[in-house]
Amino acid sequence: MRIVFFGSPGAALPSIERLLEAGHRVELVITQPDKPAGRGKEQTPPPVKEAARRHGIPTLQPEKIRKDPEVMVALGKIAPDIIVVVAYGQIIPSAIIDLPHHKSVNVHFSLLPRYRGAAPVQWAILSGEQKTGVTIFELNERMDEGDILSQLETDIGPRESARELEERLSRLGADLLVKTLEEIDELPHLPQDQARATLAPRLHKDQGRIDWGKDATSIDRMVRAFSPWPGAFTFLRGQRVIVHAGSPLAVPAQTPEPGRIVEVRREGPVVGCGGGSAYLIERLQRENRKEMAASDFLRGTRVETGDCLG
Repeated sequence: MRIVFFGSPGAALPSIERLLEAGHRVELVITQPDKPAGRGKEQTPPPVKEAARRHGIPTLQPEKIRKDPEVMVALGKIAPDIIVVVAYGQIIPSAIIDLPHHKSVNVHFSLLPRYRGAAPVQWAILSGEQKTGVTIFELNERMDEGDILSQLETDIGPRESARELEERLSRLGADLLVKTLEEIDELPHLPQDQARATLAPRLHKDQGRIDWGKDATSIDRMVRAFSPWPGAFTFLRGQRVIVHAGSPLAVPAQTPEPGRIVEVRREGPVVGCGGGSAYLIERLQRENRKEMAASDFLRGTRVETGDCLG
């Protein structure tokens, strides 16, 4: 098949690689513009652009796809059999969606109609789901509402972070995508049940502040869901600290005050939480520093029982 691939982040890489391995002709990649990144704020290309460059595939990077005539001209010349979209980052207009000979399909990292939106992996963990999956569906102009072509369910690991789960779903989705394209003409189109739909809106940095008044299980879900971005954070003596991993603990003998450090273990500080629970911080990061084990953090920072996080 002649394919035009829309995608940007690392989560889209397994799909484009598997398409090429399966013998499909990816004629064009459309991805987001380069953006400043890192301490030096250097212009950095999206991972999918780098992959396209390695394979000699031409790329377009429209600022706003709805207003860029070059995209329609390029698509008209290619006359693709199908458009594949994986975490592109912009809403694609119907003039593009309807152009391919077959159809336009999207790889979405949830079991639609659950968790429509930009952050399905994060919201599934945050909501305490035990299962999630990937969905291949036919695009339309409405957000993640098209007919379902195929789905694959998987368990969410009890310690799995959003980063780890997204990496795993991206590989599962790539395999399912190739299988779906092989059967594209025979697959039924299953309309989504609108009554079961839930939303997974984009997360923002200010949503990451930890409320130690919540129970430890809820805090653990937040830490896992917000890793690596936007990061679940708290403050120690006025300094912002990002918590990357930890473990809820059994209810202590004495009811701890939320946010108060009740014990300093070799592997990290134990923080009181709501509902008489406690949370062991295992990995963290000072702002603008590298992530580290909490045990290493304790060797360089004075943390004592009775200190308060907030």
